[in-house]
Amino acid sequence: MVADDPRVRVEFRGLDGIKLVADRWEPEEPGDSLGTVLLLHGGGQTRHSWARTAQVLASRGWTAIAVDARGHGDSDRSPDGSYTLDHFAGDVHGIARDCDHPPVLIGASLGGRASLALAGDHPDSISGLVLVDIAARTEESGRSEVREFMASAPNGYASLEEVAEAINAYNPSRRRPRNLEGLKKNLRLHADGRWYWHWDPAFLRYAETDLDETTARLNTAARKVTAPTLVVRGNKSNLVTPEAVAELLELVPTARAVEVTAGHMIAGDDNDIFATHLFEFLTTDVLDGQAARSRNS
Repeated sequence: MVADDPRVRVEFRGLDGIKLVADRWEPEEPGDSLGTVLLLHGGGQTRHSWARTAQVLASRGWTAIAVDARGHGDSDRSPDGSYTLDHFAGDVHGIARDCDHPPVLIGASLGGRASLALAGDHPDSISGLVLVDIAARTEESGRSEVREFMASAPNGYASLEEVAEAINAYNPSRRRPRNLEGLKKNLRLHADGRWYWHWDPAFLRYAETDLDETTARLNTAARKVTAPTLVVRGNKSNLVTPEAVAELLELVPTARAVEVTAGHMIAGDDNDIFATHLFEFLTTDVLDGQAARSRNS
């Protein structure tokens, strides 16, 4: 973090007292913030995957908080391996309650599942929901690819170059970074001199959760969502099909969907087009919707 970096490191407490580390960006005039947005990353990622989006949110007048999920990044690892959908959703609920007003949740993959579960369990705790290439039903083939990649280096990597090669093999459409130093945000250098991913290996047990069980849980939650909802699907996604999005829209009456030219990691593949759809949603669906409800109340 450079000296003039506007982000501030903050901490929250999740279920079972788990420490959750986050970065917060404030608009230039914090007292005039349009609201709070919680940014929740996918499995195996860290809060740093949302840094660019958070910076843009703050520049547009929003307070943005990017959170490391339990077992990821600088947040605590669960001492007893408690990595279930209910634990992740419960952690987000605790953070939402600490906000001055119900926040907008933006969740990718794992973060989206947790957000959808919370939005159904506690509808009044949020003011908006953005699901980034995630739906109640996901494709097992895509899930298997993710699991295989996450489990592919149990003994770590010898160098950052080796890490970059592994990422490129998994996602060849993603532009390879010129400066590999940025990879360190997602890695830990162990005493053996090798690089390991910055997440708890015990998390892989969550990645193996029964697909039908998860789908049923999220379908139940989806029927109870009342907040404005945007579903963003990558048209090259190997996890979410157009049919799965249509099914979700049938369950969530407040939802609409957009499709962008990207894979599963939408914000990283094309952050600019994602931001365009995001701000249209925040302005039209969230802020204008709040104003309309206030006039009619």
